Amino acid sequence: MNALFILNDPPYGTERSYNGLRLAHALAKREGHQVRVFLIGDAAAAAKAGQKVPSGYYSIERMLAAVTRRDGKVGVCGTCMDARGLSDADLVGDAHRSSMDELTDWTLWADRVITF
Repeated sequence: MNALFILNDPPYGTERSYNGLRLAHALAKREGHQVRVFLIGDAAAAAKAGQKVPSGYYSIERMLAAVTRRDGKVGVCGTCMDARGLSDADLVGDAHRSSMDELTDWTLWADRVITF
């Protein structure tokens, strides 16, 4: 199964992105399932490298890396990045600047589209 997760909320302050990435990672660990994550709106900040969180607190940066280690893909809305002052060099590991065209392609690729 191919699953696309679309995250809208900021990385911290709510737990929607956290919960979306928990599910994306759990699915990516299952054989025969492919996962893609698209960060849009305030979720674009989730792909910022160098996040510092208190000891014992979850790290969205590490959660994104866990998805990409399982061959998942992470796209970040380029317009949303620009609006938040994020450059390509600011992005964590395997996340990449993306677009509505790529989100459209990923939506057509997906058997399931899950939004958080």
